[in-house]
Amino acid sequence: MHASSVSASARRAHGSPARRRLHRLTPTRWAAIGFAAPLILYMLIFYVVPLVQNVSMSLHRYSRRTFVTGEAPFVGLDIYKEVLSTNEFWTTLGQTLIFVVVSIVFQYSIGLALAVFFNQNFKLSATLRGIFLVPWLLPPMISGTIWQWMMDADNGIINKFLGMLGIAPVWWLQAGHSLWAVIIANIWLGIPFNLVILYSGLQNISKDLYEAASLDGCNGWQKFWKITFPLLRPVTMITLLLGFVYTLKTVDIIWLMTQGSGTSQTLATWSYAMAFGKGYSSTIRYSEASVVGTLLILIALIFAFIYIGVQRREEKA
Repeated sequence: MHASSVSASARRAHGSPARRRLHRLTPTRWAAIGFAAPLILYMLIFYVVPLVQNVSMSLHRYSRRTFVTGEAPFVGLDIYKEVLSTNEFWTTLGQTLIFVVVSIVFQYSIGLALAVFFNQNFKLSATLRGIFLVPWLLPPMISGTIWQWMMDADNGIINKFLGMLGIAPVWWLQAGHSLWAVIIANIWLGIPFNLVILYSGLQNISKDLYEAASLDGCNGWQKFWKITFPLLRPVTMITLLLGFVYTLKTVDIIWLMTQGSGTSQTLATWSYAMAFGKGYSSTIRYSEASVVGTLLILIALIFAFIYIGVQRREEKA
């Protein structure tokens, strides 16, 4: 009897394992939890919950009525099969790849060239670098409206310039040329982002390396390929990854310029059009839009995992 009472008293004194862990939390850890809690809550509400809802909608056949009542029947992967079996999906996927790849190649190439140029730290370099940030600072609505006006077939400044050179006007925003129209506008929007990130990477490369290369007789081109480009590889990888994800989900600039018509339709604008862009007509397709949105997320995740794998291999090497 006495031994059992002593054991019970000892348990009460020490408490449960969970209570002991709480007692071990220092004020610093409580402060860390307090700072992290708003971010975790924000991520749960605005990222995790919408993501789960999107996946759920892709597995249920939603109509306008069932979207309101929440009684959509579960169909599993049937909608995925329907979307993947259409010619429109594969055509749109090809247009999306062209839009993403061409945009990223030119954004990165021009951004890198400008970053190397401004890294010379000549007079007015800071001012000119600030001017190049203007496209990045403008709201997409303004940028889309500007490019729509510039590419107007009758009154656009681009066609007037081509006319001065004796070139016939180009119907930029029509179905056949709309993809290249939005690519040009998107390249213009993405150059400042690449410029800022790559310029920051160049600032971390020691000037002593260039001085040593000069003593060895290397010219400017050799310095770029043997010093600048290899040492920029980590920054390049994250820049390309972020550019890929951002370009893949681009809707605003395309929708403002062409509403995703003709060859300018991408997976992102197609998903938007199916859910919201057709005036809420009888052809509205919430489930199909969710399927395309889920596929976009999967594509982005695949490239994110590729980036992580390459990064780990480089760290081991």
